[in-house]
Amino acid sequence: MILSEIARIDPTFGLVPWVVLLPIIGLLLNVLIGKRLGELGIGLIASLASGASFVISILLMLALGHTHGPVTVSFLDWITAPGFTLGWNFRVDTLSVTMMLVVSGVGTLIHIYATSYMHSDVRYNGEPSRYRRFFVFLNLFIADMMLLVSANNYLMLFVGWEGVGLCSYLLIGFWFEKGKDGIGNALAAKKAFIVNRIGDFGVLIAIFILFTTFHTLDFDGIFSKVQLNAPAFQGVILAVTLFMLLGVTGKSAQLPLYVWLPDAMAGPTPVSALIHAATMVTAGVYLVARSNALYVAAPAAQAAVMWVGALTALFAATIAVAQFDIKKVLAYSTISQLGFMVAAVGMGAVTAAMFHLITHAFFKALLFLAAGSVILAMERGYETSEHGHTGNAEEFDPQDMRNMGNLQRRLPWTFWTYLMGALALSGIAPLAGFFSKDEILTVASLTSPWIFVLLILAAFLTAFYMGRQIFLVFFGQARSEAAGNASESSAVVLVPMVILAILSVIGGVLNLPGTTFLEKWITQTVAGKPDQFVLPLAVTSFALALIGLFMAWLVYGIRKPLAHPGEPDPLAPILGKVYNGMQNKWWVDEVYQVLFVRPYQSLSELLAQPVDLGAIDAIGNEIGSSIRSLGNGLRRWENGFVRSYALTLLIGLVVILAYLMVK
Repeated sequence: MILSEIARIDPTFGLVPWVVLLPIIGLLLNVLIGKRLGELGIGLIASLASGASFVISILLMLALGHTHGPVTVSFLDWITAPGFTLGWNFRVDTLSVTMMLVVSGVGTLIHIYATSYMHSDVRYNGEPSRYRRFFVFLNLFIADMMLLVSANNYLMLFVGWEGVGLCSYLLIGFWFEKGKDGIGNALAAKKAFIVNRIGDFGVLIAIFILFTTFHTLDFDGIFSKVQLNAPAFQGVILAVTLFMLLGVTGKSAQLPLYVWLPDAMAGPTPVSALIHAATMVTAGVYLVARSNALYVAAPAAQAAVMWVGALTALFAATIAVAQFDIKKVLAYSTISQLGFMVAAVGMGAVTAAMFHLITHAFFKALLFLAAGSVILAMERGYETSEHGHTGNAEEFDPQDMRNMGNLQRRLPWTFWTYLMGALALSGIAPLAGFFSKDEILTVASLTSPWIFVLLILAAFLTAFYMGRQIFLVFFGQARSEAAGNASESSAVVLVPMVILAILSVIGGVLNLPGTTFLEKWITQTVAGKPDQFVLPLAVTSFALALIGLFMAWLVYGIRKPLAHPGEPDPLAPILGKVYNGMQNKWWVDEVYQVLFVRPYQSLSELLAQPVDLGAIDAIGNEIGSSIRSLGNGLRRWENGFVRSYALTLLIGLVVILAYLMVK
């Protein structure tokens, strides 16, 4: 739709390119003049760029409320070939606008939080020059994600898809010199990049198949042909949807490609919040939701998506139960909650999946930001402790929950916001997570009893490990000097947390039983199973969440709470060898090392000498040597003597005349 046509409908839709352009303008301003503006100016520009994108998203939502059907905004011609044209076009519909609001809204709060958090990070690491670089990367992350969700065709979506993968690499390895042996963070970034490339291969193959079959990559063109004659494309659709599922397992951290996400905790805490709550990991859920017309035509692929999501939800929840790093617990929780969303879109419950995606963005962003506040408080407490003056900070881990305890007295604002996020994630009524998770469980109970069992067990474990985390971090006695000396964070850190805590409490109103505003909104774009509220099931899931919290209190609250960091986990003797498996993440990384990483490295080393050095490098070196020899030979003609140049001209003239005579 060209701009003149858009103006007749509503000129507001012509603003949609700015949801991408404004964050890009923000990062360019910081690149060009940020060095002269200082930290305040850098943070202000980046936050305003993201905030302006959020404002435009709100305007698009309001405009869409008065317009029936999606609106396509033509921005520029991208690929033009005989019989094929692909434009750089933006799509405005209820699904894309919902994602825009979540990405830019939560992203802006994270930007504001980061203006203070990264000052503290720079203070501890002593490199103020990285402050500007961080916000440049953060704005680029928002721009790429907004591009992904606003695309009108699969190739444009893939550009944003790859862009968020690049940004995750840059931000996970932001402090590349930190970590184990001075390269731990760099290795975590590389791991995320490589694992995601495996998934991206699947998406790319799916795009190739779509183009070969339908001769277009526009969503409407593909979906309309599928709906008209789905049986004729049955095999193609199955292949496309399964290859897309491979991409989903990479980007949204599902089995078997989830392993990069826990290591992504190497990045600064605002990065963890952005990746886990509002941007990258939700891309896979969005891809399946956007491609729902394809998955409906491939029931086998739907079943595969459903099972992958449900198994991931339970598997990751078991690992979260036995972790002690405050951010690692939340990381495995994210993998588990993404499993709920993926299972929901696999069951065709797109609205339920999007509802949980929105509420999860609220309370998971809150939990990561609050965890960052705890970490900052522990670092401040360590600085003022007796050991903190020795300068040997490597011995102390401010993220280890065994070093915490009794922080609810030292950090009252952080505690209450963290508690709201934890209860929402646990599914406690009437907080947001209760309603969104209940919708998924209801659909599962009507779809497959086995899927329902997997998800209900994951929901129970979620309540348990979040209760465990609350008791280890905020209750009991302080188990280190740092915890005893911890102090509350600044207002700039706390205000985004308070806003997210409020959203985590009231977010359920988006799709309350009886009103179902979100369902009516989403189904304008994507048809799916209707939302249902089954009171006995809701009561059961709520009761299981309470039991999970109660059991956490029994184990970590009154039974035998940790008294010092070196004391074993009270849960270990209860679960025995099962606990060892949970704590060691079921040795998946070790298995991958044996099956894939080491054989690949061995093969690389084996081929390095004969192939890389002996053949490829040898060819390059030989070409270089030949050119050098040719240059040395020709250099003799450039000797400064007129007679040599006259001879050259004569030879050239003879060659030309000979050529003309022969011709």
